[in-house]
Amino acid sequence: MNQSGRLGKIQGLGKRPKAYFSASSASSALSSFSTKGRPLRESSAVRLLHTVAKHDAVWLGAAAALGLSGGRSGRRAALRGIGSVAIVAVLDRTLTKPAARAARPRTNVLTRNVPRPGATPPRSSPLAPAAAFASAVAVESPRHGLAVLPFAAGLAYIRDRESLQHRGRLSAGVIAGASAALLTCRWWPVKPDTAAAAAPPRKPAPALKDGKGLHLVVNPSSGISWSQDTATLLSTLLPEAAITVFEPGDDLVDVLHAAALRAVADGGALGVCGGDGTVNAASATAARHHVPLAVFPGGTFNHFAGDLGNQTLEDVARAIQAGEAVTADAGRATRPEDPHADPEDGAAQGPTEGAPSAPHSNSDQQLFLNTFSIGVYSELVHARELLEKRIGKWPALAVGLAKVLATGSPLSVAINGRPRSIWLLFAGNGIYHPAGFAPTYRTQLDDGLLDIRAVEAGTPLARTRLLLAVLTGTLHNSRVLTTAQVRRLDLQVLQGDPHFAYDGEVTDATYRHLVLDKITNAITLYRPADQSQWLR
Repeated sequence: MNQSGRLGKIQGLGKRPKAYFSASSASSALSSFSTKGRPLRESSAVRLLHTVAKHDAVWLGAAAALGLSGGRSGRRAALRGIGSVAIVAVLDRTLTKPAARAARPRTNVLTRNVPRPGATPPRSSPLAPAAAFASAVAVESPRHGLAVLPFAAGLAYIRDRESLQHRGRLSAGVIAGASAALLTCRWWPVKPDTAAAAAPPRKPAPALKDGKGLHLVVNPSSGISWSQDTATLLSTLLPEAAITVFEPGDDLVDVLHAAALRAVADGGALGVCGGDGTVNAASATAARHHVPLAVFPGGTFNHFAGDLGNQTLEDVARAIQAGEAVTADAGRATRPEDPHADPEDGAAQGPTEGAPSAPHSNSDQQLFLNTFSIGVYSELVHARELLEKRIGKWPALAVGLAKVLATGSPLSVAINGRPRSIWLLFAGNGIYHPAGFAPTYRTQLDDGLLDIRAVEAGTPLARTRLLLAVLTGTLHNSRVLTTAQVRRLDLQVLQGDPHFAYDGEVTDATYRHLVLDKITNAITLYRPADQSQWLR
């Protein structure tokens, strides 16, 4: 290039607009400020938050805080939130990052001297895990979702605020996170905190002011809920109640029978504080003596108390003093050769004339408030409940199922006279939800139906198909699961150890033929009237 050409280019610089120099000056000033001074983002507190926010483990801490402070619904919300973040992380590592690597230009075709693309692919939107956690918590509990929303949004902003200025990545992150939260519902449906529906009793339950007339039996060995503080709280809530603490050397049925006799004499009610096994024994006693039953949550899991709506001791005490009660059905398993098996035996239709039944009468029949099962179901529930508080209900179910199927053996049974080979049979006292293999709650306590679910062992590759169906959340559509809603079921075990379990308690019974049916309106139960709440 000659000298005149170079001179022309130099003179052409003066023709550029003034805005060019203004933008350059502003950029230089901003760069100088960022390098010579300390911007807000580089303050010590923000740098610490930025370091913490870069790791997905921060959501574990958030979930732990929520689980410790949020009660039962908070723990469920925390587990769902962690599951959603895990789904986002898996998708990010299996889809987003490989796609980013494939989109990079090849360096061997670059002819100019430009910086080589780095080995780290572009980061996914920081809003994806934040949206996943907040959405999952809100799905489980709207109240806790509103509380964690500012935290999740602030964490996403601190993590990478520059990427939030791109509307495309912002929208993609929100959609991905919300989708992951909704995806958890496929394996772990949301359990409502509202109580199951039930009709009021024909005869109103007595309102026992300060608990006068209530004879309460406490089983301190039922679970982790009992302590000296619990005893003090019960005495404070119901100072006039007669409280009997079950001792290890006592017979629980005898203690309940004696308490029920005193309740009948006083015109009061029987109370029980314990786990589902203790509540099962108390319900049979209350049904025989035709007295109302007050169920206090005092066990490890409190399945029936949860469905009933008695979440706290204060709930039950309030219902007792106000006389608020409902009736519930009871499931029953009867040996066909039992001459005393009357379809209406034990139904709570009001006080009967004469002395109450002996506590050990009708030994050939057994009531259940929650579930009856044979086969490996009780082992599966036990394995799941040991793990679900640490890893969540669905992962615990998958791990427990793998263990049980590896060691268990199928049963040869006849259901209503038809021979079948099954891994387990579940009979719920009422229709349980969700559909599939992990029923957890009911929406009605007096529907008059048994919810029957049997896992078939006679189909080809039954174990593999069962595991795959559980892992993919498609068991309710799988051929290995048979379901029915009936009022009566004839069950005969032809070969194998049945492992009968009533409300989770495995019995050592040796009989092999049972008839399952329902006793409608069997028990009158105290529960508070205000159970419908939107914000849980």
